[in-house]
Amino acid sequence: MELRGFLYGFYERRLLSELAGGRIPNHIGVMVDGNRRWAKQFNAPTSQGHQAGADKIHEFLGWCQELGVKVVTLYMLSTDNMSRSSEELDLLMGIIANTLDRLDDDANISVNAMGAPELLPDYLAERLNKLTARTPVREKIHVNVAVGYGGRREIVDAVRELLHDAVAKGSDISALADTLSVDDISRFLYTRGQPDPDLVIRTSGEQRLSGFLMWQSAYSEFYFCEALWPAFRKVDFLRALRDYAGRQRRFGT
Repeated sequence: MELRGFLYGFYERRLLSELAGGRIPNHIGVMVDGNRRWAKQFNAPTSQGHQAGADKIHEFLGWCQELGVKVVTLYMLSTDNMSRSSEELDLLMGIIANTLDRLDDDANISVNAMGAPELLPDYLAERLNKLTARTPVREKIHVNVAVGYGGRREIVDAVRELLHDAVAKGSDISALADTLSVDDISRFLYTRGQPDPDLVIRTSGEQRLSGFLMWQSAYSEFYFCEALWPAFRKVDFLRALRDYAGRQRRFGT
């Protein structure tokens, strides 16, 4: 174990040296996938996998702060996940609530909630609102927490809010339809005012977006990692950053 730890540390330092002075993503989206499968490997209850995944989130945010990543969007609970058993959902909601409390304790983090609060238990929706309203003592990183989130729903919500805003201002809807632009819709997304993600990481070997940041990730770079989220290591993260730094971003060309 000592030799393995030494080799791991050596490899981590090597990856860091390769990244020194390189291009670090400003905004990273992360699909924290694989908690249930991780628990199954150890014949452990699903809740243990979700807790291990929550612990990994805080470790990951520490890595991001060390490396200078400014914005992180965490896909924690999708609208599709809401169809799971009530028992699993209750446990998962409690773990998410504890995760929010830990984020609240970090003076370096600001938080934005993404999703449909009406789908969540009142206590969780209230914690998200409170955390979003809080101003950090010294912001080092901004975290978007996607809970009860669906990419298609986000776009529908943005268009709906855009139309309500136009009506409230007395604008002609027909004229709006003729002049509607990408920027008009972007102004009403959950991530309004933020840069789009430069890099989107998905763990667990799955290679699909599952509705995550469908609008914002149009020109993002994607990195798919085989590791299950609770087993995601710093070297896995550094490999993703190295891969990103070596790409030539073309933005659709």
